[in-house]
Amino acid sequence: MPIDILMPALSPTMEKGNLAKWLKNEGDPVKAGDVIAEIETDKATMEVEAADDGVLAKIMVPAGTADVPVNQVIAVLAAEGEDVTATGTATSMPAGGAPALSAMKDSSKDSKAEFAEPDSKSAHGPTAMTAASEPPISNGRVFASPLARRLAREAGLDLSTVSGSGPRGAS
Repeated sequence: MPIDILMPALSPTMEKGNLAKWLKNEGDPVKAGDVIAEIETDKATMEVEAADDGVLAKIMVPAGTADVPVNQVIAVLAAEGEDVTATGTATSMPAGGAPALSAMKDSSKDSKAEFAEPDSKSAHGPTAMTAASEPPISNGRVFASPLARRLAREAGLDLSTVSGSGPRGAS
């Protein structure tokens, strides 16, 4: 029986989200736990995982679509060789309201830098001066929020060429 993959609610107050990109294509086999899509809000990017093994039979919402309502069918997962002519009418969410057919993995943790709180003794001493003059360690990674990434993409800016002004910025 085909399974509808629904737009997840990333927070209790979320009503709409942006489907940033699909990581699998129609017809691709998926296993339970495989990341199949990325969902964005102004504050976080989340990954949608497949809840069951099968084939991504139909993508209902294309990549880059903004303001997709929560609980709208975004794709259909089917068993290998299963007929999905009745897409969009498959098994979906239970009445309890919790997404049962797609699991989410929070990738916003990956995009947040880990900062140590300076203790009050070193903040005024020479140690703070040397720590502030060290170059940022990024390992080639650009530290930017999903909102900053989207705005830069819309403006045609390459974030790797922009100097940061925060604690890990090169100011």
